[in-house]
Amino acid sequence: MLFQVEMDVNIPPGFDPEEAATLKAAEKVRFQELQKAGTWRHIWRVVGRYANLSIFDVPDNATLHELLTTLPLYPFMTVRVTPLCRHPSSAHADDR
Repeated sequence: MLFQVEMDVNIPPGFDPEEAATLKAAEKVRFQELQKAGTWRHIWRVVGRYANLSIFDVPDNATLHELLTTLPLYPFMTVRVTPLCRHPSSAHADDR
């Protein structure tokens, strides 16, 4: 099942810069694991914000929730999820 996930990151002012850098590095590692597994199919940066728009491919809502909570920056995120389904006019057979 495909999901559009918008993630806005808001690390509070005054948060320890070294800890923030460590969390960001861990976030990148986790993202790359999920991308290589085919779970995190696409990611785009939102211009002018510390945010991204991503496409996830997971079996269900619960799996997506569990996966998102494993992200190191999750405690600092506002997340919006939109379930997606294949459009009948799509020319791509892998749009499920």
